[in-house]
Amino acid sequence: MAGADSDDSLYPIAVLIDELRNEDVQLRLNSIKKLSTIALALGVERTRTELLPFLTDTIYDEDEVLLALAEQLGNFTMLVGGPEYVHCLLPPLESLATVEETVVRDKAVESLRKISHEHSPVDLEVHFEPLVKRLASGDWFTSRTSACGLFSVCYPRVSKIRGSTHFRTLCSDDTPMVRRAAASKLGEFAKVLELEYVKSDIISLFTALASDEQDSVRLLAVEAGVSIATLLPQEDLETLVMPTLRQAAEDKSWRVRYMVADKFSDLQKAVGPEITKNDLVPAFQNLLKDCEAEVRAAAANKVKEFCENLPEDSRETIIMTHILPCVKELVSDTNQHVKSALASVIMGLSTILGKDNTVEHLLPLFLAQLKDECPEVRLNIISNLDCVNEVIGIRQLSQSLLPAIVELAEDAKWRVRLAIIEYMPLLAGQLGVEFFDEKLNSLCMAWLVDHVYAIREAATCNLMKLVEKFGAEWAQNTIVPKVLGMANDPNYLHRMTTLFCINALSEVCGQEITTKHMLPVVFKMSNDQVANVRFNVAKSLQKIGPVLDSNCLQTEVKPVLEKLASDQDMDVKYFAQEAISVLSLA
Repeated sequence: MAGADSDDSLYPIAVLIDELRNEDVQLRLNSIKKLSTIALALGVERTRTELLPFLTDTIYDEDEVLLALAEQLGNFTMLVGGPEYVHCLLPPLESLATVEETVVRDKAVESLRKISHEHSPVDLEVHFEPLVKRLASGDWFTSRTSACGLFSVCYPRVSKIRGSTHFRTLCSDDTPMVRRAAASKLGEFAKVLELEYVKSDIISLFTALASDEQDSVRLLAVEAGVSIATLLPQEDLETLVMPTLRQAAEDKSWRVRYMVADKFSDLQKAVGPEITKNDLVPAFQNLLKDCEAEVRAAAANKVKEFCENLPEDSRETIIMTHILPCVKELVSDTNQHVKSALASVIMGLSTILGKDNTVEHLLPLFLAQLKDECPEVRLNIISNLDCVNEVIGIRQLSQSLLPAIVELAEDAKWRVRLAIIEYMPLLAGQLGVEFFDEKLNSLCMAWLVDHVYAIREAATCNLMKLVEKFGAEWAQNTIVPKVLGMANDPNYLHRMTTLFCINALSEVCGQEITTKHMLPVVFKMSNDQVANVRFNVAKSLQKIGPVLDSNCLQTEVKPVLEKLASDQDMDVKYFAQEAISVLSLA
């Protein structure tokens, strides 16, 4: 067989056919993923005459294999001989665009859209347009939904009148899935048509879809409406689009109202300042007061963006009289998702409203949210303190918000204290080192002697993160002396915390500080009367060993560990021997 060239050249297709017929899905999948290699081996002509017909005939496989095939065919143009033969790829992709599995159909449509650009105008009319028509008039809804995604790439270059006619039929299809697909593609189809077609054809389709009996169709029409609004001149918006969008903002289905809230900023940019003032402000107020929490949360998410995009001459008035009263209500909303969505953007209002309004109107709201029982609300406020700091300055911030943070840090419930510790590195980064030392350092040290172990552990971890932020020199001057001072505490639990802190700080502080300042304290504690402290000394030496140089390990650490290895307490012995072995000091 090796001697015959013709046989040899048939070999790849034989392997492919064998593997595609194999019972093992994985083998079939692998062979599809190697399609381009096989097509290269076959050459362009045999790819067109043998490989593509074979693939078109075998479209009855597992979805996974079909998905891979749909993706591969989108990159096949050069493998069939370039743009003049690209239409050869249409039959297999057309079949894939009609299968039951949505993911496969979507991928086939994506590949068809991709190769449509490689068709010449003539080929598009002769080969591609008939495919779109066949799909659009197919018996199964699957082919008709796929057709919706092809209009925007086909009809700008072929007759637009024919395109609009076929699309109109799909928009009034009996099957909701097809109307849904048409609604989702209406906006992109409108973008490729001339303005006269948009006014004469698309607007009526949009109006019909926006009042469809299915809410899943109506909500997709909202998105199309926003796209259409960007295309129309200002004078046409009021008559052609706004009545339908007003109706959507008050739709009986919360899903449609949610969609309006979600797209509100895009809509605002599309319609301009006048319609925003007259129409969108009252609509936005209603969405912020909606009876469904999901809608309120979506609207709350847009508060900052909406306010930023308001016309400058009336921005402050609109916010203070119309938006802020609604925001105040949302701060104490019954739903935590709504409060959390608001907390993630509310701080941004301070830059829009300026110092006086922030101090008078917004700070009380921030305070209320800082004390909220939902941790996500508190975190969102603390995470965005820096933008308030820029507007009102650190002093004002410390007088108003920091007492609330300190209050939480000393809360009777240990879980509340724990939450604040976790925010501390973030807070420190936003407030800067000087302010941190003045106001919050003492808190961080107080947590190290908290009566709850989880707090002491979190406080130790917090110190490490603070040193990563502020540097080793800051640690040496500010943190290390206080930590080492606890080594003489009468409470053995606090003495152990010193060791835990040393474990955490040794790596971030580096060799010099560890050897010079921390190590002597650890050695001294090896004589502690409490066995728990002594075996933690052994564990600490094992942990900080890698930071130390070999001379120090041999001359100083080794003797201490050997002494602990002959301790009367079993645990002390065990951990000392383990440290000797891990540090290779035996």
